[in-house]
Amino acid sequence: MSALSPAALAVRPAAGEFAPYYARYIDQVPDGDVLELLERQLEETVAVADGFGEAGAAHRYAPGKWSVKQVLGHLTDAERIFTYRAVAAARGETGALPAFDENAYVERADFDARTLNSLLGELTAVRRATLAFFRGLPPETFDRTVVANNVPVSVRALAWIVAGHERHHVKVLRERYG
Repeated sequence: MSALSPAALAVRPAAGEFAPYYARYIDQVPDGDVLELLERQLEETVAVADGFGEAGAAHRYAPGKWSVKQVLGHLTDAERIFTYRAVAAARGETGALPAFDENAYVERADFDARTLNSLLGELTAVRRATLAFFRGLPPETFDRTVVANNVPVSVRALAWIVAGHERHHVKVLRERYG
């Protein structure tokens, strides 16, 4: 089977393909090939994060908010989870997948003890794996769904969620942390 065509990737997910909560991410993704965007985003995110430097990566814009390092760790964790959901959907998983508590994950990860470079290296590795996975899918898998957090979600929607989730957090880094 061939990999997904760019035309299939340019189809914006329909509202029934994801939980309404995720519309806030999907709406931030411009029309076009979502995998092309995911590729470009990585460079953008690394550049924004590098701009903080090691000392600036510990910055929080307000008490109780995540540091830049924690935002990067969260992006990596969330991308892994969203991509795992896409793997499960593409492979025909029939069991429901659990929700995840992003605040508990960040709290337990100790991202602030790591270097900015190590966090960016991990994010890069995860993004490369995400791209390889989505690029290798046969066209008929993009409409497949899995139940995650009690709501069906399609493979296509998960690719767009990954892109929109990152756009959201990079925008926050630029607007509130800079």
